[in-house]
Amino acid sequence: MSSSARYCGGFTLAEMLIAIVVIGVGLGGVLLAFQITARGSADPLVQRQLQAVAEGLLEEVLSKPFTPQAGAGAGGCARDGFNDVDDYHGYTSSGVCEINGSAVPGLGGYAVNVQVLASTLAGVATKRIQVTVSRGSDSLQLAAHRSGWGS
Repeated sequence: MSSSARYCGGFTLAEMLIAIVVIGVGLGGVLLAFQITARGSADPLVQRQLQAVAEGLLEEVLSKPFTPQAGAGAGGCARDGFNDVDDYHGYTSSGVCEINGSAVPGLGGYAVNVQVLASTLAGVATKRIQVTVSRGSDSLQLAAHRSGWGS
């Protein structure tokens, strides 16, 4: 029997070791890319949550009447007694709360602060509303003006 007839194909030990090293290096690079992506993926989520909380609260404040109304107030985190824009001045909370004061699950690490200051914009009396939401070293600040026109 000739040597070519006995050869069934296959890999030598050296070829298998080289293949294992090449595959290992490739997988290492892929896993490193996944690790970097996973580490950075939490930051956009926090930014979106900061923005959603700030936009929601700013929209709530802007929906209230410009002129002061009688009988306002609520305690702690609750805002259901706020009946005009000025009631929100100085509002702070540790954690995000619903309007009735119940805590929003999963957002306990956030802090909210609202400032309402008298201002003028193009000669029109307005109230500048500034909402600041923060979590750790991340912070987002939104501001808007509310006038008494139409209310």
